Amino acid sequence: GGLHHAAARISGESVYKHLKYEGGIHRVQRIPEVGLSSRMQRIHTGTMSVIILPQPDEVDVKVDPKDLRIDTFRAKGAGGQHVNTTDSAVRLVHIPTGLVVECQQERSQIKNKEIALRVLRARLYQQIIEKDKCQQQSTRKLQVGTRAQSERIRTYNFTQDRVTDHRIAYEVRDIKEFLCGEKCLDQLIQRLLHSADE
Repeated sequence: GGLHHAAARISGESVYKHLKYEGGIHRVQRIPEVGLSSRMQRIHTGTMSVIILPQPDEVDVKVDPKDLRIDTFRAKGAGGQHVNTTDSAVRLVHIPTGLVVECQQERSQIKNKEIALRVLRARLYQQIIEKDKCQQQSTRKLQVGTRAQSERIRTYNFTQDRVTDHRIAYEVRDIKEFLCGEKCLDQLIQRLLHSADE
């Protein structure tokens, strides 16, 4: 019945510069479409925390193999016979920080380990950035630093067919077109970049 957590890797020219302001709390207001009696059809509000991390290069974050504990285990979920027969899922524990990363999306243990290491490096990199941010208390409002629940950055209101970005008081009318990305999203991102530069 929906996703609890998802991760995507996006690459391209200046991609972090353009997407970093998508980080923060996104709020959705909608009336669920199916399976509810008429008295239950009121507006439901849901929130989702979006975290945008730059993908660190090898140089940025060195992970000492001695600092890692690597567990392998059988993948959970659908996958037929394969799931029950091989320990292809990988769990990495970074001992100094206690960070834990699991990966079971590939059938190969080696590939899962590579993906888990990439995620671990990104999270360690995030910790370094957050530490720096704490030291520079003057993080501007637009740079979503704390991701506190109260600091929602955008609301998607399906009943009023409206998207509102609260940081720059910007409204878009066609929610479906906005969710397809492209021109509507680009316009908002350009305004956010311009506002940040100011």
